[in-house]
Amino acid sequence: MKQIFTVQHTQSEHHVNGMVGSWTDWNLTELGKQQADRIAEKLKQELSGKEVALYTSDLKRARQTADSIADLLQVAPIEAPELRERNLGKCCGKSVQWLRENLECNEKTVDDRLFSDAESRRDEWNRLRPFFDRVMADDSENIVIVSHGDLLSVFNAMFLGLDVEFMNSCELFGFAGSVSQMIVRDDGKRMIRRIGDMSFVK
Repeated sequence: MKQIFTVQHTQSEHHVNGMVGSWTDWNLTELGKQQADRIAEKLKQELSGKEVALYTSDLKRARQTADSIADLLQVAPIEAPELRERNLGKCCGKSVQWLRENLECNEKTVDDRLFSDAESRRDEWNRLRPFFDRVMADDSENIVIVSHGDLLSVFNAMFLGLDVEFMNSCELFGFAGSVSQMIVRDDGKRMIRRIGDMSFVK
């Protein structure tokens, strides 16, 4: 049996300063650091004495969340750029207000791009897919993945065996600091035991 915990990075500076997250490299806030420590403590209780593979987006807010987990689980985090948040192109480094005022395309399908140089949801899906396939084929029985809200919504859909067009009509989003637990049984059946669980930051 394999179990996968996905962790959406905790409160970041862009959650409170009105700026776009995406590929802009924000740090965690002080609250975010405290939340990351609480998640680490809860995961240690869940995974104590077990070997764990820890993967993280290389953006600071995810890496800092992963570092708290790594310290308590005594594992080395593996950076995976494939786990970055969706690239929103020219609005990176700009405010959310700027994004709204300069939006080039209203996103209605997985092939739409908010800006001409941004990723579509299909682009994001295609970027994540090789990493997802490697994780599912990995022999590790306990895997922790630290990433971002939009990216993890894609991961959730992949885990459920859905196709990318599913996201034209439905989403599986979490909040900052939320944790999901997924199981792959020995017979190959996939189960989600928890999704978007916020109790880890309390």
